[in-house]
Amino acid sequence: MEAEALAITQAAKYIGAGLAMFALLGVGIGLGNLFSGLYQAAARNPAALNSYKTFVFIGFALTEAAGLFALVIAFLILFA
Repeated sequence: MEAEALAITQAAKYIGAGLAMFALLGVGIGLGNLFSGLYQAAARNPAALNSYKTFVFIGFALTEAAGLFALVIAFLILFA
């Protein structure tokens, strides 16, 4: 009986960690949109590239931070 409960708990942990990884799908889409916008803006006005490159890198850092938070949550679910 106790072995069944342990197996169910492990299965729930794996399912929860897998669901937490769905946030990385959004991160990938967000980064694609971010750099797609950068390339389009650079193609339209190459002289202004340096003025909005800073904002793109800030957006990149914040988007990657969301992905890292999702990874940390998945690890907490698995190993805590």
